[in-house]
Amino acid sequence: MRADSLNLDDLIACPQCDTLHRAQDLPDNASAHCQRCGVLLMRSQPDAIARILALASTAFILMIAAVSFPFLSLDAGGFRNATSVIDAVLAFRAGYAFPLAVAVAFFIIVIPLMRLSALIYALGPLMRNARPGPLARQAFRLAERLRPWSMAEIFIVGVTVALIKVAGLATVTIGPAFWAFAGVVVITVLKDNLISRYSIWETLDKASS
Repeated sequence: MRADSLNLDDLIACPQCDTLHRAQDLPDNASAHCQRCGVLLMRSQPDAIARILALASTAFILMIAAVSFPFLSLDAGGFRNATSVIDAVLAFRAGYAFPLAVAVAFFIIVIPLMRLSALIYALGPLMRNARPGPLARQAFRLAERLRPWSMAEIFIVGVTVALIKVAGLATVTIGPAFWAFAGVVVITVLKDNLISRYSIWETLDKASS
């Protein structure tokens, strides 16, 4: 086909290898993958928006719980110390470690909450078949850009490794915030696997027109 007869709006680039494909309408519950690397390009699921929004809202509530309740407590030699996620962040606030406290707070609390809030704002009206908000496209773009910087799952993995090392030295009691964080990690994986960026962009464009 001649290059001047191609409609660029009908092309979709693979986010992994940049291979161009022609976008097509898919039947319900079907998906399209890159012919070169197999990455998901499009997915047609009638209830995908509702499921993504439900998972994002659940993760947001769990994140609030994770920073509000005790994370864990240590009991060694008659001394007991309970800590929360906020306490873990504030532990680095003194002296030259203050930038580390800011980074930890952003990567494990602020950025995940910002990403979830942006998703809820962008997709919320779509579930009601309403017109998206005026900044819906910018919100979804922000959520995608923050995706590599949302590190709640890395935090929970690091804590789990640390708990294994100190388990023989003290009695460790896991608090509700730990399970809330673990729930956020699982829900985030499920949510990100549901997100089809091209399909959401198409839905936002059609709902805004």
